[in-house]
Amino acid sequence: MPIQLNSLMRRSGAVAIAALIAASPATLVAPPAMAAAGPPSVADLSAELIDAVVNISTSQTVASGSNDEDGEDQPRAPMPKLPPGSPFEEFFNQFFNKEGKGMQRPRKTEALGSGFVIDPSGIIVTNNHVIDDADDIEVNFNDGSKLKAKLLGRDKKVDVAVLKVDPPKPLKAVKFADSDKVRVGDWAMAIGNPFGLSSTVTLGIISARNRDINSGPYDNYLQTDAAINKGNSGGPLFDMDGGVIGINTAIISPTGGSIGLGFSMPSATVQPVIEQLRLYGETRRGWLGVRIQGVSDDIAESLGMQKAQGALIAGVDDKGPAKPAGLEPGDVILKFDGHDIKEMRDLPRLVADTAVDKKVEVVILRKGQTLTKTVTVARLDESDAAIKASTRGTETPEKPKITKALGLEMSGITKELRDKYKLATDAKGVVVTKVDNGSSAEDKQVKVGDVILQVGQQAVSNPEDVSKRIEELKKSGTKQALLLLSNTQGELRFVALGLN
Repeated sequence: MPIQLNSLMRRSGAVAIAALIAASPATLVAPPAMAAAGPPSVADLSAELIDAVVNISTSQTVASGSNDEDGEDQPRAPMPKLPPGSPFEEFFNQFFNKEGKGMQRPRKTEALGSGFVIDPSGIIVTNNHVIDDADDIEVNFNDGSKLKAKLLGRDKKVDVAVLKVDPPKPLKAVKFADSDKVRVGDWAMAIGNPFGLSSTVTLGIISARNRDINSGPYDNYLQTDAAINKGNSGGPLFDMDGGVIGINTAIISPTGGSIGLGFSMPSATVQPVIEQLRLYGETRRGWLGVRIQGVSDDIAESLGMQKAQGALIAGVDDKGPAKPAGLEPGDVILKFDGHDIKEMRDLPRLVADTAVDKKVEVVILRKGQTLTKTVTVARLDESDAAIKASTRGTETPEKPKITKALGLEMSGITKELRDKYKLATDAKGVVVTKVDNGSSAEDKQVKVGDVILQVGQQAVSNPEDVSKRIEELKKSGTKQALLLLSNTQGELRFVALGLN
């Protein structure tokens, strides 16, 4: 099949060329001038930077278990059978576990990665996963020298660690460049230690920006086709001026080797984190105190929005700064501190990078009106960052009749249903008791046991409220009903269901 596709492409190209030859010169547009094969050489640039890139080796002492480093079960020598009361019984018990599964001697494991010097005094940056759980960290320099390193601080969410060595003389260091100015198609150069091969230089381009690879809450990777392999982790990605535009962190590969899909955390994201780790040994991120979700096309339609954008507030933390500022569930955040929120994941990064106690303006859409609220950003508690929203109410005294709408069967909350679906004792709303197969509700992952709190941004407390609100929405010409749901864990989310 690839051969056939290539042949079609060549034939199509021939037709296109013939059409261009026949065209009037006035209709032809010259392409922009460009280098046919990239920069003539990166030898001088590499020579200037390579001494600032280091190899990082770590070691860790672990108890010997049932698995080797590749996760495969290893055969263990069995506990020898001894006659009762044997004088050797205590001796063998020192080397074998009580179940006779094998020896439990500690062993040392080693790992290799990359890093780079950002301060001549001995400050080095790498990935957190390179040094995670290490007992010893050793930095190997391009000239063959080695120094022990201590950990100044690390951040798991952006996978960054800052190390300190004590060099006998100032080290060669590199500087960060502004990754926000990098464009798709710009040249990029990686230096690192793939598979332990130190000081390896690879060249490619920036293939894409703002990639989300589901590695953490602040994903906005630069994608590059410069070869990145195991051992490159923590190494720098340079622009053609020698500035660090990213930290090489991950690859996508079915083989374990580079297939041209490498990902670097951009300098604009890691620089503030690195500075905090140097100053405090920890990160101090901003916190808004809201639970958010994306605005899909059907949710946008239900809210009367022209296009899907922003971050939809599904819940507000009672102790967070958003509540006293007047933010509410159902609000769509369109701007934060002057920055447009094009999609949901833009907001967590902006809030996290905002200074604690800073007052910022938040532009929201609420029931068709654009409003501006002022929020004083608080500090995120990294030990318990998850927002747990809860609802308040009283139990329905009697069992109401079942109502069916939107592909759902619904009931008021009774003691029987509260126990059956393990709902909170103070939960209120309308509980879903059945979801029709093949319905839009099933497609949107509405589950039996979910509690409907709002329909069309109005609170509901019984099935009759739901039916009444649906009729109102239909009469107003609305095509989508926006439901606020709470699952059995109390987590909130919005779902838009068609009214047809």
